[in-house]
Amino acid sequence: MDPEIRHLRAICAIAEAGSVTRAAALLGISQPALTGLLQRFERSLGGTLFERGRTGVRPTALGERALQRARLVLAELDSFAGDLTLAAGTTPMLLRMGSAHMECVGTMVERVQAALSPVELTVQIDPSAISLAQGLTHHRTDFAVIGMNDDSDVPLAPDVAQRTVLPRLPFFIALSADHPLADREEINLADLADEAWISPPGADDGSLAALRTACRRAGFSPKVRYEAPSGGGRQLVQTGRAVQLVEPTSMGAEGLAIRRLIGDPLCGRLVLAWCRSRVTADQLEAIYLAVAGAYTDHALRSTTYAPWWAAHPEVHPRTT
Repeated sequence: MDPEIRHLRAICAIAEAGSVTRAAALLGISQPALTGLLQRFERSLGGTLFERGRTGVRPTALGERALQRARLVLAELDSFAGDLTLAAGTTPMLLRMGSAHMECVGTMVERVQAALSPVELTVQIDPSAISLAQGLTHHRTDFAVIGMNDDSDVPLAPDVAQRTVLPRLPFFIALSADHPLADREEINLADLADEAWISPPGADDGSLAALRTACRRAGFSPKVRYEAPSGGGRQLVQTGRAVQLVEPTSMGAEGLAIRRLIGDPLCGRLVLAWCRSRVTADQLEAIYLAVAGAYTDHALRSTTYAPWWAAHPEVHPRTT
Protein backbone atom coordinates (compact mmCIF):
# COMPACT_ATOMS: atom_id res chain seq x y z
CA MET A 1 0.00 0.00 0.00
CA ASP A 2 1.41 3.39 -1.02
CA PRO A 3 1.33 6.14 1.62
CA GLU A 4 -1.52 8.62 1.27
CA ILE A 5 -1.90 12.14 2.62
CA ARG A 6 -4.43 10.88 5.19
CA HIS A 7 -1.80 8.47 6.57
CA LEU A 8 0.71 11.29 6.97
CA ARG A 9 -1.80 13.59 8.67
CA ALA A 10 -2.86 10.73 10.95
CA ILE A 11 0.62 9.89 12.27
CA CYS A 12 1.43 13.59 12.76
CA ALA A 13 -1.79 14.07 14.72
CA ILE A 14 -1.05 11.04 16.90
CA ALA A 15 2.48 12.25 17.63
CA GLU A 16 1.34 15.79 18.48
CA ALA A 17 -1.62 14.66 20.60
CA GLY A 18 0.34 11.90 22.35
CA SER A 19 -2.71 9.66 22.19
CA VAL A 20 -4.73 7.91 19.49
CA THR A 21 -7.96 8.92 21.23
CA ARG A 22 -7.06 12.63 21.35
CA ALA A 23 -5.77 12.53 17.78
CA ALA A 24 -9.03 10.99 16.58
CA ALA A 25 -10.96 13.84 18.21
CA LEU A 26 -8.72 16.40 16.51
CA LEU A 27 -9.15 14.72 13.13
CA GLY A 28 -12.90 14.32 13.57
CA ILE A 29 -12.95 10.52 13.16
CA SER A 30 -13.61 7.64 15.54
CA GLN A 31 -10.80 6.09 17.58
CA PRO A 32 -11.29 2.60 16.03
CA ALA A 33 -11.12 4.11 12.53
CA LEU A 34 -7.86 5.88 13.33
CA THR A 35 -6.43 2.77 14.97
CA GLY A 36 -7.25 0.72 11.88
CA LEU A 37 -5.72 3.34 9.60
CA LEU A 38 -2.53 3.35 11.67
CA GLN A 39 -2.27 -0.44 11.76
CA ARG A 40 -2.67 -0.72 7.98
CA PHE A 41 -0.02 1.94 7.46
CA GLU A 42 2.36 0.20 9.88
CA ARG A 43 1.88 -3.10 8.04
CA SER A 44 2.70 -1.44 4.73
CA LEU A 45 5.92 -0.02 6.22
CA GLY A 46 6.83 -3.28 7.89
CA GLY A 47 7.26 -1.88 11.40
CA THR A 48 5.65 -0.21 14.39
CA LEU A 49 5.50 3.58 14.40
CA PHE A 50 4.39 4.13 18.01
CA GLU A 51 4.96 2.48 21.36
CA ARG A 52 1.93 2.34 23.67
CA GLY A 53 2.30 3.09 27.37
CA ARG A 54 0.21 4.06 30.38
CA THR A 55 0.62 7.78 29.64
CA GLY A 56 -0.02 7.58 25.90
CA VAL A 57 2.06 6.84 22.83
CA ARG A 58 5.52 7.86 21.68
CA PRO A 59 7.24 7.35 18.32
CA THR A 60 9.61 4.45 17.74
CA ALA A 61 12.85 5.00 15.82
CA LEU A 62 10.98 4.13 12.63
CA GLY A 63 8.19 6.45 13.70
CA GLU A 64 10.58 9.35 14.21
CA ARG A 65 11.93 8.90 10.67
CA ALA A 66 8.43 8.64 9.24
CA LEU A 67 7.28 11.74 11.12
CA GLN A 68 10.23 13.78 9.95
CA ARG A 69 9.46 12.99 6.30
CA ALA A 70 5.69 13.34 6.79
CA ARG A 71 6.00 16.83 8.26
CA LEU A 72 8.16 17.95 5.36
CA VAL A 73 5.69 16.59 2.82
CA LEU A 74 2.68 18.15 4.58
CA ALA A 75 4.41 21.51 4.94
CA GLU A 76 5.16 21.54 1.21
CA LEU A 77 1.60 20.46 0.39
CA ASP A 78 0.04 23.16 2.57
CA SER A 79 2.36 25.78 1.10
CA PHE A 80 1.52 24.57 -2.42
CA ALA A 81 -2.23 24.84 -1.82
CA GLY A 82 -1.89 28.23 -0.13
CA ASP A 83 0.23 29.65 -2.95
CA LEU A 84 -2.31 28.54 -5.57
CA THR A 85 -5.14 30.10 -3.59
CA LEU A 86 -3.28 33.39 -3.34
CA ALA A 87 -2.31 33.28 -7.00
CA ALA A 88 -5.97 32.88 -7.91
CA GLY A 89 -6.74 36.17 -6.17
CA THR A 90 -8.84 34.63 -3.41
CA THR A 91 -6.95 36.05 -0.43
CA PRO A 92 -9.43 36.02 2.49
CA MET A 93 -10.88 39.48 3.15
CA LEU A 94 -12.04 38.39 6.59
CA LEU A 95 -9.77 36.75 9.15
CA ARG A 96 -10.99 35.31 12.44
CA MET A 97 -8.72 35.80 15.44
CA GLY A 98 -8.75 33.91 18.70
CA SER A 99 -6.98 35.12 21.82
CA ALA A 100 -6.36 34.19 25.40
CA HIS A 101 -7.88 36.58 27.94
CA MET A 102 -5.15 39.14 28.63
CA GLU A 103 -5.02 42.75 29.76
CA CYS A 104 -3.36 43.71 26.49
CA VAL A 105 -5.92 42.05 24.20
CA GLY A 106 -7.58 45.35 23.24
CA THR A 107 -4.29 46.89 22.14
CA MET A 108 -3.36 43.63 20.43
CA VAL A 109 -6.57 43.53 18.40
CA GLU A 110 -6.24 47.20 17.45
CA ARG A 111 -2.71 46.71 16.14
CA VAL A 112 -3.46 43.45 14.35
CA GLN A 113 -6.43 45.07 12.60
CA ALA A 114 -4.29 48.02 11.51
CA ALA A 115 -1.55 45.68 10.27
CA LEU A 116 -3.99 43.55 8.24
CA SER A 117 -6.01 46.39 6.71
CA PRO A 118 -8.02 46.23 4.43
CA VAL A 119 -8.68 42.67 5.65
CA GLU A 120 -11.44 42.73 8.27
CA LEU A 121 -10.98 41.06 11.64
CA THR A 122 -13.33 39.26 14.00
CA VAL A 123 -12.19 38.19 17.48
CA GLN A 124 -13.02 35.39 19.91
CA ILE A 125 -11.57 35.73 23.43
CA ASP A 126 -11.37 32.49 25.40
CA PRO A 127 -9.35 31.65 28.52
CA SER A 128 -9.07 27.98 27.46
CA ALA A 129 -6.09 27.01 25.32
CA ILE A 130 -7.86 23.79 24.34
CA SER A 131 -10.92 25.73 23.13
CA LEU A 132 -8.71 28.04 21.08
CA ALA A 133 -6.87 25.07 19.57
CA GLN A 134 -10.16 23.38 18.70
CA GLY A 135 -11.34 26.60 17.09
CA LEU A 136 -8.39 26.36 14.70
CA THR A 137 -8.88 22.62 14.15
CA HIS A 138 -12.53 23.05 13.22
CA HIS A 139 -11.91 26.25 11.21
CA ARG A 140 -13.88 28.54 13.48
CA THR A 141 -10.81 30.78 13.69
CA ASP A 142 -7.87 31.37 11.33
CA PHE A 143 -5.19 32.31 13.86
CA ALA A 144 -4.97 32.54 17.64
CA VAL A 145 -2.75 33.86 20.41
CA ILE A 146 -2.68 31.00 22.91
CA GLY A 147 -1.30 30.87 26.44
CA MET A 148 0.04 27.47 27.44
CA ASN A 149 1.21 26.18 30.80
CA ASP A 150 4.80 24.99 31.11
CA ASP A 151 3.71 21.62 32.51
CA SER A 152 1.27 20.80 29.70
CA ASP A 153 1.05 20.95 25.95
CA VAL A 154 -2.01 21.61 23.79
CA PRO A 155 -2.08 19.49 20.64
CA LEU A 156 -2.68 21.28 17.36
CA ALA A 157 -4.07 19.79 14.16
CA PRO A 158 -1.58 18.82 11.42
CA ASP A 159 -2.61 21.77 9.22
CA VAL A 160 -2.07 24.27 12.05
CA ALA A 161 1.40 25.75 12.52
CA GLN A 162 2.71 27.63 15.53
CA ARG A 163 5.36 30.19 16.40
CA THR A 164 6.50 31.14 19.88
CA VAL A 165 5.90 34.76 20.84
CA LEU A 166 7.12 34.47 24.45
CA PRO A 167 9.04 31.36 25.52
CA ARG A 168 8.44 32.08 29.19
CA LEU A 169 6.10 34.28 31.16
CA PRO A 170 5.41 34.15 34.88
CA PHE A 171 2.04 34.03 36.59
CA PHE A 172 1.50 36.66 39.26
CA ILE A 173 -0.88 36.70 42.23
CA ALA A 174 -3.88 38.98 42.73
CA LEU A 175 -4.90 39.73 46.31
CA SER A 176 -6.75 42.38 48.25
CA ALA A 177 -4.98 45.72 48.54
CA ASP A 178 -5.65 45.44 52.29
CA HIS A 179 -3.98 42.03 52.54
CA PRO A 180 -1.01 41.96 54.96
CA LEU A 181 1.24 40.76 52.12
CA ALA A 182 0.18 43.48 49.68
CA ASP A 183 2.92 45.85 50.85
CA ARG A 184 5.57 43.49 49.46
CA GLU A 185 6.85 43.68 45.87
CA GLU A 186 7.25 39.89 45.75
CA ILE A 187 5.42 37.18 47.68
CA ASN A 188 6.55 33.69 48.58
CA LEU A 189 4.01 31.13 47.41
CA ALA A 190 4.33 29.30 50.75
CA ASP A 191 2.99 32.41 52.52
CA LEU A 192 -0.36 31.88 50.76
CA ALA A 193 -0.92 28.43 52.29
CA ASP A 194 -3.90 29.53 54.37
CA GLU A 195 -5.67 31.44 51.60
CA ALA A 196 -8.81 30.44 49.69
CA TRP A 197 -8.10 30.25 45.96
CA ILE A 198 -10.10 30.95 42.82
CA SER A 199 -9.52 28.14 40.35
CA PRO A 200 -7.42 29.37 37.42
CA PRO A 201 -9.24 29.52 34.06
CA GLY A 202 -8.73 26.70 31.60
CA ALA A 203 -8.53 23.87 34.12
CA ASP A 204 -8.69 21.37 31.23
CA ASP A 205 -5.44 22.91 29.92
CA GLY A 206 -3.62 21.80 33.05
CA SER A 207 -3.70 25.17 34.84
CA LEU A 208 -5.32 23.79 38.00
CA ALA A 209 -2.96 20.80 38.04
CA ALA A 210 -0.01 23.19 37.65
CA LEU A 211 -1.24 25.27 40.61
CA ARG A 212 -1.60 22.19 42.80
CA THR A 213 1.86 20.94 41.81
CA ALA A 214 3.52 24.29 42.55
CA CYS A 215 1.77 24.55 45.91
CA ARG A 216 2.80 21.02 46.88
CA ARG A 217 6.41 21.97 46.12
CA ALA A 218 5.91 24.95 48.41
CA GLY A 219 4.69 22.62 51.17
CA PHE A 220 0.91 22.92 51.11
CA SER A 221 -2.24 21.93 49.24
CA PRO A 222 -4.23 24.92 47.93
CA LYS A 223 -7.79 25.37 49.17
CA VAL A 224 -9.58 25.96 45.85
CA ARG A 225 -12.94 27.34 46.96
CA TYR A 226 -14.23 29.26 43.97
CA GLU A 227 -14.66 28.93 40.23
CA ALA A 228 -15.24 32.09 38.24
CA PRO A 229 -14.82 33.16 34.60
CA SER A 230 -12.10 35.64 33.72
CA GLY A 231 -12.70 38.76 35.80
CA GLY A 232 -15.68 37.23 37.56
CA GLY A 233 -13.81 36.69 40.81
CA ARG A 234 -12.45 40.22 41.13
CA GLN A 235 -14.82 41.22 43.95
CA LEU A 236 -13.88 38.08 45.89
CA VAL A 237 -10.24 39.14 45.69
CA GLN A 238 -10.91 42.80 46.46
CA THR A 239 -12.85 41.90 49.61
CA GLY A 240 -10.11 39.56 50.81
CA ARG A 241 -12.12 36.35 50.43
CA ALA A 242 -9.73 34.80 47.89
CA VAL A 243 -6.49 35.09 45.95
CA GLN A 244 -6.04 34.26 42.28
CA LEU A 245 -3.33 33.64 39.72
CA VAL A 246 -3.26 36.25 36.94
CA GLU A 247 -1.30 36.79 33.76
CA PRO A 248 1.51 39.31 34.26
CA THR A 249 0.16 42.22 32.20
CA SER A 250 -2.86 42.35 34.53
CA MET A 251 -3.27 45.78 36.10
CA GLY A 252 -4.37 46.48 39.63
CA ALA A 253 -7.63 48.23 40.38
CA GLU A 254 -9.18 49.93 43.39
CA GLY A 255 -8.91 47.47 46.26
CA LEU A 256 -6.82 45.04 44.19
CA ALA A 257 -3.06 44.40 44.20
CA ILE A 258 -1.00 42.41 41.67
CA ARG A 259 2.28 41.02 43.00
CA ARG A 260 5.12 38.86 41.65
CA LEU A 261 5.77 35.41 43.11
CA ILE A 262 9.32 34.77 44.32
CA GLY A 263 11.19 32.34 42.10
CA ASP A 264 8.45 32.19 39.43
CA PRO A 265 6.93 28.90 40.67
CA LEU A 266 4.34 28.98 37.89
CA CYS A 267 5.19 29.89 34.30
CA GLY A 268 3.76 29.51 30.85
CA ARG A 269 4.43 30.58 27.28
CA LEU A 270 2.61 32.50 24.57
CA VAL A 271 2.33 31.09 21.06
CA LEU A 272 0.82 32.29 17.80
CA ALA A 273 -0.93 29.46 15.93
CA TRP A 274 -2.49 29.68 12.48
CA CYS A 275 -4.14 27.69 9.70
CA ARG A 276 -1.60 27.47 6.92
CA SER A 277 -4.24 27.67 4.19
CA ARG A 278 -5.79 30.88 5.57
CA VAL A 279 -2.89 33.11 6.60
CA THR A 280 -0.18 34.22 4.18
CA ALA A 281 3.47 34.55 5.13
CA ASP A 282 3.26 38.37 4.93
CA GLN A 283 0.12 38.43 7.06
CA LEU A 284 1.73 36.13 9.61
CA GLU A 285 4.73 38.42 9.97
CA ALA A 286 2.45 41.45 10.40
CA ILE A 287 0.33 39.63 13.00
CA TYR A 288 3.40 38.48 14.93
CA LEU A 289 4.89 41.99 15.08
CA ALA A 290 1.55 43.50 16.12
CA VAL A 291 1.06 40.93 18.90
CA ALA A 292 4.67 41.19 20.11
CA GLY A 293 4.60 44.99 20.08
CA ALA A 294 1.31 45.23 21.97
CA TYR A 295 2.45 42.76 24.62
CA THR A 296 5.82 44.48 25.07
CA ASP A 297 4.21 47.91 25.52
CA HIS A 298 1.89 46.59 28.22
CA ALA A 299 4.75 44.80 29.98
CA LEU A 300 6.75 48.04 30.09
CA ARG A 301 3.77 50.04 31.37
CA SER A 302 3.10 47.71 34.29
CA THR A 303 4.91 48.80 37.46
CA THR A 304 4.71 45.19 38.68
CA TYR A 305 5.77 43.44 35.47
CA ALA A 306 8.34 45.95 34.17
CA PRO A 307 11.12 45.00 36.65
CA TRP A 308 10.74 41.30 35.81
CA TRP A 309 10.63 42.13 32.11
CA ALA A 310 13.81 44.20 32.29
CA ALA A 311 15.60 41.42 34.16
CA HIS A 312 14.73 38.79 31.52
CA PRO A 313 15.71 40.10 28.08
CA GLU A 314 15.97 36.51 26.85
CA VAL A 315 12.16 36.29 26.65
CA HIS A 316 11.63 39.54 24.73
CA PRO A 317 10.01 39.01 21.32
CA ARG A 318 11.15 40.72 18.15
CA THR A 319 9.08 43.87 17.59
CA THR A 320 10.63 45.21 14.37
